Amino acid sequence: MADDLFKSMSISAAGMKAQGTRLRVISQNIANADSLPQDPSQSPYRRKVVTFKNELDRSAGVDTVRIDKITTDKSDFQKKFDPNHPAADENGYVLTPNINTLVEMMDMREAQRSYEANLSVIKASKGMLQSAIDILR
Repeated sequence: MADDLFKSMSISAAGMKAQGTRLRVISQNIANADSLPQDPSQSPYRRKVVTFKNELDRSAGVDTVRIDKITTDKSDFQKKFDPNHPAADENGYVLTPNINTLVEMMDMREAQRSYEANLSVIKASKGMLQSAIDILR
């Protein structure tokens, strides 16, 4: 029984670590949503995306989630008409980051809920282990 509880805690801890990384990347995206280049030859901030993979945790003997990679979103930049901006092109448009803050906020909420769910599993497992220890006393 205790071995299974430790395995569930290991799985949940890996999930919390992965979602914590995802939350940091989403936070970077939101923080840079309004970042603009300083001249027309520069590109604005490009959105980052986290991908996950399953990986065998040999010490616990279970599959856990891990960060596969953090890549950049290759979708097109948006354009904003601002002829007075130093990064405006010859038509007066400035490239803006390919970030939709509404999507980022939804992703953040999903990552936060997943993090909290994993934390709840760890707390429940810890409570069960404590109850087992109390019974054995």
